[in-house]
Amino acid sequence: MEAKVTEIRWHARGGQGAVTAAKTLAEMSLTKDMFFQAFPEYGPERMGAPIQCFNRLSEKPISTYCGVTEPEIVVVVDPTLLEVVNITVGLAKDGVIIVNSEKEPVKIREAFNIQGREIYTVDATTISIESLGRFMPNIPILGALLKVTGLLSLKEASEYLKKSFGKKFSEKVVEGNLKALKRAFEEVKSE
Repeated sequence: MEAKVTEIRWHARGGQGAVTAAKTLAEMSLTKDMFFQAFPEYGPERMGAPIQCFNRLSEKPISTYCGVTEPEIVVVVDPTLLEVVNITVGLAKDGVIIVNSEKEPVKIREAFNIQGREIYTVDATTISIESLGRFMPNIPILGALLKVTGLLSLKEASEYLKKSFGKKFSEKVVEGNLKALKRAFEEVKSE
């Protein structure tokens, strides 16, 4: 019997850190002895252009090597993409949508006529500005994803970020990211 593979599609704009968030999620899954894939869909993108990236996570080896066309989870890092990209393509009626927005999930549902699906929102923009001092919503939106899916606990994710980011960034940057992760974990809203 084939193992269950969780597939995630991220929608963002170039420069918002979605590719880094997808890679970070994949690396975090190693702490759970999971197999993973994390890859972007590149084209002639430039800073600010719409992009997609993907994750696959499984307890068994993954034998699929193509883009994610039927995700269980869609993460929208840039809410302006809701107006230009059909984020529900391939997403099952019982799928999950996580949107970077200060709005309540029901307002997203109404504004974009989304049928079925579970919708969650988190104001990753404000969290990133207040926690990091700049617009970088990737870690807050990752925190919301972890909370919604239960893939990792806040403690597990925080320990991973301390260890991984501590090798690359200053203590101030690490602490800002930990604060952003925790706030998003606590502030994600459901319907």
